[in-house]
Amino acid sequence: MGKFVKQDTGIQGLKVIKPTVFNDNRGYFMETYNKKDFEEIGITTDFVQDNQSKSTKGVLRGLHFQINHPQSKLVRVIKGEVYDVAVDLREDSLTYGKYFGILLSEENKLQFFIPKGFAHGFLVISDEAEFVYKCDDFYHSGDEGGIIFNDENIGINWPFEKIDGIENIIISDKDKKWGRLM
Repeated sequence: MGKFVKQDTGIQGLKVIKPTVFNDNRGYFMETYNKKDFEEIGITTDFVQDNQSKSTKGVLRGLHFQINHPQSKLVRVIKGEVYDVAVDLREDSLTYGKYFGILLSEENKLQFFIPKGFAHGFLVISDEAEFVYKCDDFYHSGDEGGIIFNDENIGINWPFEKIDGIENIIISDKDKKWGRLM
């Protein structure tokens, strides 16, 4: 039996991954990725790039995707807590335009696998957060697409109450200019 358990999200291909964590009086140990064990739970993605970001409370990044070079991502939080969201952009999917959101934190150690064909974003709800992710394609400058975070057609239920209201979000000028999905 592998060291990872996948949890259903209701959207095909989108998976929450729970690692096995070994705790003792020294702290803990866990594997965050193992190609063989991931293949056992149906993830056969070849990752080529790792990224890390640090953000403060109220930062909302996204919703991003690459247009001609879509990426699968395996995301997790190593410090703090974020509300992480993936939106299905696969036009032939039964869940096109639907989203799934989950709290990822240093405490719960959950990971979120987002296959190609999804927009992705997150809201930092702790004082600060460090976010790490693997990608299966390289970043291509000029290939970015995006959707405005508050698109009514998607209806993401961002937990703005955890940052004392929507007026406290911090969002880049670029992310403020994205259009709607439909």
